[in-house]
Amino acid sequence: MPELPEVETVKRVLKNKLSGLVIKNIKLNYAKTIEYPLSEIFIKNIINQKINDVKRRGKWLIFDLDDYYLLSHLRMEGKYNFKSNGDLENKHEHVIFYLSDNTELRYQDTRKFGRMHLINKADLDTYSKLLELGYEPWDDQLTVKYLKDKYKNKKLAVKSVVLDQSIIVGIGNIYADEILFLSHINPLKSANLLTDKELTSIIVNTKDVLTKAIALGGTTIRTFSAGDNHGNFQDQLLVHGKEKQACLVCGDIIKKIKVGGRGTYYCPTCQK
Repeated sequence: MPELPEVETVKRVLKNKLSGLVIKNIKLNYAKTIEYPLSEIFIKNIINQKINDVKRRGKWLIFDLDDYYLLSHLRMEGKYNFKSNGDLENKHEHVIFYLSDNTELRYQDTRKFGRMHLINKADLDTYSKLLELGYEPWDDQLTVKYLKDKYKNKKLAVKSVVLDQSIIVGIGNIYADEILFLSHINPLKSANLLTDKELTSIIVNTKDVLTKAIALGGTTIRTFSAGDNHGNFQDQLLVHGKEKQACLVCGDIIKKIKVGGRGTYYCPTCQK
């Protein structure tokens, strides 16, 4: 699943290519991609809207149109492709936007999990899908006090809690493993037992890991790509995907376990 660095990379590619273009028409090949409003209303309202900007909130892409915001969540395998008019469609291209420069923006999703919402601009700050999100990793309000309050009643493994988008947005499975490794925290430790030092480490390493990942265009895992850009952060991964390999810090063997149903990689020595 694309995580914050991947979505940020996609956002930058889309913003660079789409700003100023007008959506002249749209074709829906899989109507369930449109979660809100009804697909007929979605089509009617989005035609002739200019794309002024593309933003991001957590893992949501936000297309800033003249009268609306188009919210798009890629979920597991969603991606956007730029095509020329007349290019053959593939069976996984579910939404096609016909643009004013005679190109097409196609939303492709093999698993069909991605969803779009078209909302009035006045509703952005109160829209439920965004209102339930926690702080961005670089928000000044992401403090030890904030995390301690959020974690104090959570007896779940910290790996599961770090993935909670209502606390900190954008951290997915790959980066959670890296953040906990750099913080020297065992992924099975109960979140409510973390010390102030450990909470500080989570905050610092979250910012550091995600900043580096964005700089490298995200992590290319299986199907992720952003237009013609492929992430290179996978070359920097220290534990994720390194099962049975030697830890680069201590030499112990990286293990893989299941935490909350998610494959989790950690070093038994560095993360006792």
